[in-house]
Amino acid sequence: MEAHSELTLLLPEEEDKGVQDWRPVRLFREIWKEFTFGVGAWGTLRPLITALLATVPFLFLGQHFNRQHRKAFDWTMLQVPLALTIVLWIGLWLYSIFDAWREATKNIASHSN
Repeated sequence: MEAHSELTLLLPEEEDKGVQDWRPVRLFREIWKEFTFGVGAWGTLRPLITALLATVPFLFLGQHFNRQHRKAFDWTMLQVPLALTIVLWIGLWLYSIFDAWREATKNIASHSN
């Protein structure tokens, strides 16, 4: 006795799903996610803004922006003796710009997970 079985494949009907499903819009959305690493426009601009704030000398605003107030205060106290040697003070200032950018990037990366 032969048993015949039929496999039926039902496809969803094509519905007008609006602008969200247009291929160019979906493509743009995926490209945007790749550019912003999935964290949006603020996530990509935050490290840049933090580094720009850190360029203000003496204040360590980048660290304050990253909510690292203790580090900013410590570096403010450290710059007093370093002011006697301008080269070391400039080194601390340049490192603070890099550190502010790096910490903002780590902060954004930890929130995107």
